[in-house]
Amino acid sequence: MMYSAIIPLPHYTPIFYNVLLGIILFAFLKLMVKGYTLNTSSAKENISFLLLIAVVLYMGLRPISGYYFGDMSIYNKYFNEFANGVEITNYKDYSWRLFMKFCSGIMSAKQFFLLCAILYVVPLYYASKKWFGSNSYLFFLMLIASFSFWAYGTNGIRNGIATSFFILGLSYTKKKSVKYVIFLLAYLVHGSILIPIAAFVLTLFYNNPRHYMLGWLLAIPLSLVLGGFWENLFASFGFGGDRLSYLTDDRFVDQFAKIGFRWDFLIYSAAAVFAGYYFIFKKNFNDKLYHQLFNIYVTANAFWILVIRSSFSNRFAYLSWFLMAVIIFYPFFKKQFFKQQQKVLAYTVLVYYGFTYFMTF
Repeated sequence: MMYSAIIPLPHYTPIFYNVLLGIILFAFLKLMVKGYTLNTSSAKENISFLLLIAVVLYMGLRPISGYYFGDMSIYNKYFNEFANGVEITNYKDYSWRLFMKFCSGIMSAKQFFLLCAILYVVPLYYASKKWFGSNSYLFFLMLIASFSFWAYGTNGIRNGIATSFFILGLSYTKKKSVKYVIFLLAYLVHGSILIPIAAFVLTLFYNNPRHYMLGWLLAIPLSLVLGGFWENLFASFGFGGDRLSYLTDDRFVDQFAKIGFRWDFLIYSAAAVFAGYYFIFKKNFNDKLYHQLFNIYVTANAFWILVIRSSFSNRFAYLSWFLMAVIIFYPFFKKQFFKQQQKVLAYTVLVYYGFTYFMTF
C-alpha cells in the first residue's frame, strides 16, 4: 500500500494508461514478429495471472478520492457510516447496502475497495480462461484495455462489478444453473444490468443476428425522429427505479459535458457492430455463442440509442460497451480468417487501445 501514498493523485490514472500502453506495444511487436502464442502454456498462464494481480492491486489500493475517482467518495461515506453503527434505512439497492454493512464490520475502507477491485477484475480473468484456456492472456488484456474499464473500476464501481459478473455468467455455456445464479448476483449488485439480461433472454427465443442488426439500424432514425419520446416512455415504466431519473431530470444536465444526439458515441458503438457484421456475414463465422453475444450487444446498444439524449447517456451506453472487446476479439481466437491473422490482430489491438489512450489524454 506504500506506493498508493507515494504516487501523486493527479498521476495515478495516467500511470495506469501509460504502463498499459507499454504492455500493448510489446504485445503488438510480439504479434507482428512471432504470432500470439507464447512458448509454453505455463508461460501463458503465468503472464495472465501476473497481469491480473498487478491490475487488482493497482486499482484496489488506490487512494480514496472523490475528485479523481468520482463516486468512490460516496461509497467511502456510506462505508464509514455503516462502520460507525448507522443502520440501513434506505432500502434502494438493499442487497448492496447489506453487503457494505457486512464488510464494514470486518474490514477497513481500503480493504473494501480492494475487495471491489477483486470482484471487478477476477470474473473477467476467469471468463477469459473459460473461453480460451491457456490462450486467454491477450483477450484478458483487451478487456482491461477497453475504453471504460478503468472508469468503471474506480468510479462506477457497482456497475462495473455487475457487468463483470454478467460476462462471467455468459462464459458458463453448459452449466445453465450456474449462469443464472451469476446473473442474479449481477442484478443484485446493480439493477441496470437487467437490460443486457433481458437482451440475453430474448436471444434464447430468437437469435438471428441479421434481424438484430436491422433493429439496431432502425433505432437510429427512431431516436432522431421521436426525440425525447423514448426517455419519457421508459421513465414512465419505472424500469430500473431511480436510475431512469437520469433520462428526464434536468438537474443532471450541468454535470455532463454534452447532451443531445451523441454522434461521437454512436460511431464508437458502431465499431463493434461492424466487427460483428464482418465476422458473421462476410467471413461466415457460424458460432452460436458469438451470434448470441453480438445480439446482446446490439440490443443493449439500441436501447441506449433510443435514450441517447439523456443526461449521463454514457451510463446507459456502458450497458453495451462493456461487451465491445468480446465482440471485436472473440472471433480471432476461435477461427482462422486471414492469411496473416496475427498481424491483423496486432493492428486491431493497436487501434483498439489507441482509441482508449486518445480519449484519455
